[in-house]
Amino acid sequence: MAEPIKKRGKFKEKLLNKYRLVVLNEETYEEQIYFRLTRLNVLIISILLISFFVSGTALIIASTPLKEFIPGYSSTAMKTQAAENAIKLDSLSNAYNQSIQYLNSIQRVLVGDIKPEEFKESKIMIDSLSRRSKTIVSKSIEDSLLKAIVDQEDKYNLQSNSKSKVDFVLFPPALGDLSQKYDPANKHYAVDVVLKENAPIKSVAEGTVIFSEWTSGTGYVIIIEHPYGLISAYKHNASLNKQQGDFVSVGEVIASAGNTGELTTGWHLHFELWSDGYPMNPENFIDFSNR
Repeated sequence: MAEPIKKRGKFKEKLLNKYRLVVLNEETYEEQIYFRLTRLNVLIISILLISFFVSGTALIIASTPLKEFIPGYSSTAMKTQAAENAIKLDSLSNAYNQSIQYLNSIQRVLVGDIKPEEFKESKIMIDSLSRRSKTIVSKSIEDSLLKAIVDQEDKYNLQSNSKSKVDFVLFPPALGDLSQKYDPANKHYAVDVVLKENAPIKSVAEGTVIFSEWTSGTGYVIIIEHPYGLISAYKHNASLNKQQGDFVSVGEVIASAGNTGELTTGWHLHFELWSDGYPMNPENFIDFSNR
């Protein structure tokens, strides 16, 4: 036991032994400055200096762009780019979803593919919006598309409070007797207007042609996209006057009445009106009578 105590005493003595650090003039060997030190002092000062330099270095790196060069740190530019990419991805995702919905709407217009329960849900939603409307206007069916919809709460509306829609009027695509009316129960989302051969077919409103092709079932078909989410479709035509991408004005001749396609029943116009992917009864907004 005496030997370990003696060693500890010697170690403590070494730490506390005093030393003199002298700075001499090289030529004259005169003392310029000296310091009284112990090993313990040197150890403490060394630890403090090392801690100071380590802390200072870490602080400088953390608060300056130097941290970008250290593995594990993400650069400010990378964070900014990541945020921008996230915003762009979100925008692209929304645009993609809108495009899918748009294409689905066009597909529905072409083939009339809409489930009965989905049709009922859309009607309930639109009727609910209509009941909450505070504006009730009494006008004729030809006066305004918006006014006609608001006036009939149990019919389809365009789901918009835009004031500009008050002046949005639908022009009759053709005048004649109806051989078949709008009948969603039998998946006939259109009215069939009896016409003479090659009678002019006109656009119900201004818009852009989004489809102008031949289909086996409905012959020559032209579909026009209008403002406020409206789409009008004209089927069984004899010929088409407009191509995809063309802009058409209200009342402009876009086709001639025909009897084309496997599903035709004679010379007539099969006319459909869609709003945001759902069919509407054209008779609610257009008077097809030629009287």
